[in-house]
Amino acid sequence: MTTSDLLSDTELIAALKKGEQSAFSEIYDRYWKSLYKSANNILQNSDAVEDVLQDVFLSLWQRRSEADINYLKPYLNQALRFSVLKAIRNQKTDQQFYERLANVTTEIIAENPMLFKEQQHLIQDLIDRLPEDCKETFRLSREENMTYKQIAGYLNISEKTVEKRISKSLKAIRGGLNLEMCLAILIWYDQMQ
Repeated sequence: MTTSDLLSDTELIAALKKGEQSAFSEIYDRYWKSLYKSANNILQNSDAVEDVLQDVFLSLWQRRSEADINYLKPYLNQALRFSVLKAIRNQKTDQQFYERLANVTTEIIAENPMLFKEQQHLIQDLIDRLPEDCKETFRLSREENMTYKQIAGYLNISEKTVEKRISKSLKAIRGGLNLEMCLAILIWYDQMQ
């Protein structure tokens, strides 16, 4: 057993912030296996997983002095989640990934209040990211229960424009929700095992 095996995560974080390479090596040795497993369960592509892990640990080293790290494992898991999302968006994953995402059921969300709450926050965040015209049209449709004709009259636009904005909004929400929520579920599920 080496001295670094006796260091707590808090001590490792402090040593990392000072630029001690031995602390970085210990963090890598301690966490790479579980991070690899989590990323591989999602991506199922060893090259993409290795790229993701390289991004996570490279970022950790590069941001060591400025990163606000209170707890190492949650920090690394969050970094992994963002890096996996980035890999998916950059299409470093295979096409079967999207088929695997489709197999994740809403039952998991319904059975877990934390994931349900995460889904609700995610939906609101996705709505907030919509362009202003789409956001307003979507809000009138979903929150005010206005018909397309009523929205068109209220906003002084055509019903076709209302239809296009609602369609664009739903596509953005569904796409973001499917990808990000499924990743949250997969990472949560992997951590529970």
